[in-house]
Amino acid sequence: MTDSLEREDVRPDPRTPAHRPLSHRTSAHRTGGLRTALAAPGWSGWVVRGALPAALALWLLALSRTQLSRMGDLGLLQALPPAYFAALVLLTLGFVTALRAPGIRHRWPAAYVLALILVIHATPSLLYPTLRYAWAWKHVAIVDAMLRHGGTVPGAGKLDVYNQWPGFFELHALVLRATGLDSVLGYASWYPLITNLLLLGPLLMLFRSITKDHRLVWGGVWLYFSTAWVGQDYFSPQAFAYLVSLTVVALVMRQLAVARTLAAAGRGPAKRRTGPPGARALSTADEVPPRGGWRVAPFLLVLVLLAVIVSSHQLTPVMLAVSLALLALGRRNRRTVLPVLAALVGLTVLWDATVARPFVSQNLASLVTALGSPDHNAVSGLAQLGQAAPGQIMTSWADRFLTGAVLLLALAALVRHRSVRRIGLVPLLTAPLLVLLANAYDGEMLFRAYLFALPAAAFLAATLLWGTRDAEPADAEPADPPSGPEPGSPSDRTPAPPAGRPGGPLRTGVTAVVLLGLLGGMLFGYFGKESMNYFTPQEAAALRYVAATPPGSRIVSLTANEPGGELHYDDHDRLVLSDASHEDLKRLVANPGDVLRMVLERPNVAGGPTYLILTRAQLAECELTGLLPVAATEGFATAAATAPDLRLVFSNDDAVVYQYVPSGDGGAGSAPTGGRTS
Repeated sequence: MTDSLEREDVRPDPRTPAHRPLSHRTSAHRTGGLRTALAAPGWSGWVVRGALPAALALWLLALSRTQLSRMGDLGLLQALPPAYFAALVLLTLGFVTALRAPGIRHRWPAAYVLALILVIHATPSLLYPTLRYAWAWKHVAIVDAMLRHGGTVPGAGKLDVYNQWPGFFELHALVLRATGLDSVLGYASWYPLITNLLLLGPLLMLFRSITKDHRLVWGGVWLYFSTAWVGQDYFSPQAFAYLVSLTVVALVMRQLAVARTLAAAGRGPAKRRTGPPGARALSTADEVPPRGGWRVAPFLLVLVLLAVIVSSHQLTPVMLAVSLALLALGRRNRRTVLPVLAALVGLTVLWDATVARPFVSQNLASLVTALGSPDHNAVSGLAQLGQAAPGQIMTSWADRFLTGAVLLLALAALVRHRSVRRIGLVPLLTAPLLVLLANAYDGEMLFRAYLFALPAAAFLAATLLWGTRDAEPADAEPADPPSGPEPGSPSDRTPAPPAGRPGGPLRTGVTAVVLLGLLGGMLFGYFGKESMNYFTPQEAAALRYVAATPPGSRIVSLTANEPGGELHYDDHDRLVLSDASHEDLKRLVANPGDVLRMVLERPNVAGGPTYLILTRAQLAECELTGLLPVAATEGFATAAATAPDLRLVFSNDDAVVYQYVPSGDGGAGSAPTGGRTS
């Protein structure tokens, strides 16, 4: 029987011309085939194929003409030339055309998404000579300290919290030991680009577990990367934990999709299918044991990922637990979701009761108090902008409008498409908002909640822009009986709305305008604060000088916005004036010279010398955010320059370092050598 089938497969069709050897094919034949392939999609094919290289060429041209000295209160937006924005417009138009043209292969939307990530997230890494963002420098210092101490850092002071969630830092210390690199600075500048490229994996897995329509999948991915303005992709444990958390969510949703297929197709071997719509290339029905739930190997992988999250960050396990708890409300989801939720809760409780017990016990009262202040938590992340620079006020409003627009698009999709209410995205959309009401997280909870809700919101918005009105799709499976799963369960059998026909020019034009508007808002949020996120080599040199001061030194700075202020934090005592109480800041504004003198005369319990460092980025932060009035910062700098007990030991165009030398105390030998560079 097999032989006969094989013979039948290879039997030539009498209507088919005789086969000619490959060597007989002429160049004209090959050229004609290529011409036919290129012309197949029509004008849209040429647009798709031409817009991508043209956009990348414009981007490279823009990089060569960018002048960082032009950055002002709108950050990098003022330094980038028009060619950069033209490149983004071309990318958007090419992407919309690629999704509209039915003859375009799926790899073209993927190429446009990769180009979008490159143009946005590689730009600062290519333009800046130093690592971007003060918090990234702090995490570099923590990795360095853990590497020097072989683990827990003694005398960490306020940074002891990182000893209690060391997973991210220990991982990079292990990378340094394995590679022989001296510092993570070698690749930390590229961490935003690396993180966003890695996010493609879980996003595709998540969206393909919902639908097989490539336009909805890639449309959701584009919307995610064009609206992720929060900037939590720098070298940090939260960026790492967010990536791992999204991977866990994607694995759970894929497992639920496989279970949905088995429920629809039956358990018999003859009826088994290779996976749910959109997940067929990622999973098979054999991944689900006969009684549902998880097989051992995939569940062990999930356990490892959960352990990584719990050991790396405080907030991410809470966000993930709430999302899983809402997913578990669907009755048919529980066999898959509850084991993961139970493992996450157990690991979190175990970690908080042992390794992180000092932090938890010290902050338990404030955590409980925050539960009773949901209104304060929801607005605490919004800065008081009364004295901020005009550009920063505009940036803040752009952030808010973009956040509101994305959430409104998601809500409109839920109203327009009944089917998307039953594919598991509603729990993923609402869970972060519930956590938002529970804790302020140092004023960042609003933005973190938006970031965790963004994958679900982006896909829902894609169904609104590229989907059709609710109807029974061609690939829909039979509806559940009345006793079927609850709404919100991804095990429902009704798939996401298909993209259907590409749509006319009007809808395509409206979609392009919407995407360009969202992308413009993202640029304000992501690049609008670069005047204080960017550090010059001169500032980095000043901080290296301070880090080399003798152990026990006290380092005083106006703000913490410095490139490496925490370097050797285990050897130094750091005092940041902007961290003072509101009343103390009022005194600083009223009498900067008196406050400076009181700070310097305060005894250093460590016994070492006291240094004061002022940098360009510190003053930029005060001016842009309205943290301190310009008159106060100028008065403070003047008081430092004229104070008789402060000796200038380091200076360049962007930073100055003073050593406090009380009257009658020589103190000359305590400063590092080679201090003046001008």
